Amino acid sequence: MEAFREIIILIISGFIAGVINTLAGGGSLITLPILIFLGLPPTVANGTNRIGILIQSISGGLGYKSKGVGSFPFSIYLGISALIGSLIGAQIAIDLKADLFNKILAIIIVIAGFLIVFKPKNNIKSSNELIMGKHLYISCLVFFFIGIYGGFINAGIGIIIMLFLTRYNGLSLIKTNATKVTLVAIYTSAALALFAYNDKVDWLMGLWLSLGMFCGGWFSSRYSVVKGEKLIKLTLLVMVVVMSIKLWFFNN
Repeated sequence: MEAFREIIILIISGFIAGVINTLAGGGSLITLPILIFLGLPPTVANGTNRIGILIQSISGGLGYKSKGVGSFPFSIYLGISALIGSLIGAQIAIDLKADLFNKILAIIIVIAGFLIVFKPKNNIKSSNELIMGKHLYISCLVFFFIGIYGGFINAGIGIIIMLFLTRYNGLSLIKTNATKVTLVAIYTSAALALFAYNDKVDWLMGLWLSLGMFCGGWFSSRYSVVKGEKLIKLTLLVMVVVMSIKLWFFNN
């Protein structure tokens, strides 16, 4: 019965995260604390969470590819740069003590949550794409550091990626999303491999979580209601504040 309860919690929280990732971004702000609250050590929860991120990113990338939307080879260059950074970030996360990781996570989910809820509106209608020459080199350098954060925790990283790609590289929102899921899939695969190599992944829990995330992303991408985004953002904000308090003060 206890195992069944955990499966239900993982699928439901994964579903919610999938919806949030599609409509607002920041699903890891929900799934990562949930995995910790279900008893996984923080580092194992961090590694396990990558399974859902990877599966959702791959499915999203294939979806955009089927529609002919992409930024190849730009997305590959950024993905490789972020991959190198993610290995550094993942190793830092693996080496951190559990209590310190929980406190860092508590701070990050509050900051990322507020950033998601109160993110500036992107009113860019059209712009020249700046993805060659110096813009490519600078982007690769920036995504190396973004990759470090992605390998470390990844929570709320979608907002950072989208802001940079639209405002610096001039990509449309649809191309930004297509680029984002591709490069996230690339660097997440490396981070997941490193966590797995260090025996920091619970594959069974991760697969149940990813099932919920896949279904949530599929559902919200087809039946999303614009009016529901404000409610989702408000719910996300309340949840991350509660979870951060739990992580900071009651993590034993």
